[in-house]
Amino acid sequence: MFKNKAHRRHDMSPSAVPARESEILCFEDVHLSFGDLKLLQGVSFSVRAGEFVILLGENGAGKSTLLRLCNGLIKPASGSVTVRGHDTQLVKTSRIAKEVGFLFQNPDRQIFNKTIREEIEFGIKLHGIPVRESYNEFRIPDFALNDDPFTLSRGERQRVALASVLACEPRLMLLDEPTVGLDDCEARQLMDAVKRRQKENNAAVLLITHDLDLANDYADRKLLLEGGRIVHADISSWQDFAAQA
Repeated sequence: MFKNKAHRRHDMSPSAVPARESEILCFEDVHLSFGDLKLLQGVSFSVRAGEFVILLGENGAGKSTLLRLCNGLIKPASGSVTVRGHDTQLVKTSRIAKEVGFLFQNPDRQIFNKTIREEIEFGIKLHGIPVRESYNEFRIPDFALNDDPFTLSRGERQRVALASVLACEPRLMLLDEPTVGLDDCEARQLMDAVKRRQKENNAAVLLITHDLDLANDYADRKLLLEGGRIVHADISSWQDFAAQA
């Protein structure tokens, strides 16, 4: 499943800032505060094409906020966030959306269409990608495409939400704790699907999780958000994580 490679269409506009070779996402000295609360303080890191990066951190550390900076939903107070050379403060969020796929932790915050087909094809049509007769590649049978997605189990709804993201073939995938509430089999299936599509399209992945076993199995690199700053470390055990957190 998840094997379609067609319809690449991510051309850079002439106004884009020149990016470092193969760099998809770049944070440079990013600061962000909500009132007196300093969430991010001088955050700098990058994610390259074909790289699978997992972001770790305690609850309330600002991981989800950092992810929303990546697609321009939130703007930094200072510093810069660029996606394929596009500064998120200088271009419309709709332009960034052409490069980025965002999967929420809760699929019910993402799914809004009346049928599974409409949900998967919403982004496809928006980005001008030809629709298909079948979506078996996403392990969604043809006979179910006209079903109401809210009649599905949570794991099945998460698969529909993921299909709607991957069908748009984003160059950057942002995944906010996508395996929460899934059993181990469902979690592995979801992660395998993401990993396959990432390799097929040489895409970049930034994923938040508290599951260090999954992080060890799928990540090329693991980052820790602590005290509003990124710690670049190869965290290989919960003991290492606790020692650095």
